[in-house]
Amino acid sequence: MSLPPDYFDRLYDEFEDPWGFATRWYERRKHALTLAVLPEARFGDALEVGCSIGVLTAGLAERCDRLVAIDPSAKALAAARTRAPGVDFRQGTVPGDWPAGTYDLVVLSEVGYYLDTDDLSALLDYTAADLAPDGFVVACHWRHPVADYPQTGDAVHEAMAERWPRQSRIEEADFLLDVLHPSGPYTVATRAGLVHPQD
Repeated sequence: MSLPPDYFDRLYDEFEDPWGFATRWYERRKHALTLAVLPEARFGDALEVGCSIGVLTAGLAERCDRLVAIDPSAKALAAARTRAPGVDFRQGTVPGDWPAGTYDLVVLSEVGYYLDTDDLSALLDYTAADLAPDGFVVACHWRHPVADYPQTGDAVHEAMAERWPRQSRIEEADFLLDVLHPSGPYTVATRAGLVHPQD
């Protein structure tokens, strides 16, 4: 079954930063890579699912005109609000509390494996329904097994790749970082006019 909200409440009751997002080089490097792979310099409307204490959120906010960020933990959101003022923070879980909108970018970072197969499928359904016609999905997940999690990071990325073309990938022993572009082939150079597709 999907992990319930109180799973995260217990973590934040014990630790202000359970995964070391603000302190571990591993996390700081992964967040920097996530921001670096974004294929546009700037996005209009974006959604971050599972924002935690807002470390990645703050970086995303600098690249987006409007950013919605959702997390089940009130304590995590309180910390996130101090890091990223101006972001539209929502308390809730996905897929049930999905914040409807139209998004140019949806970021699913370290969240998919908390969901069982049905809930992950529903999350991807919501993402597909609310993604703008030329929008992007960016996903990053830990690859090592965690006993509490209903799914592995690899399984999450396989489920996404079955739905949408993968634009780019960073694959390491510890994590996968994918950019998916549901509307089809895309390159940054082509968008910038540096490469002209063959007719």
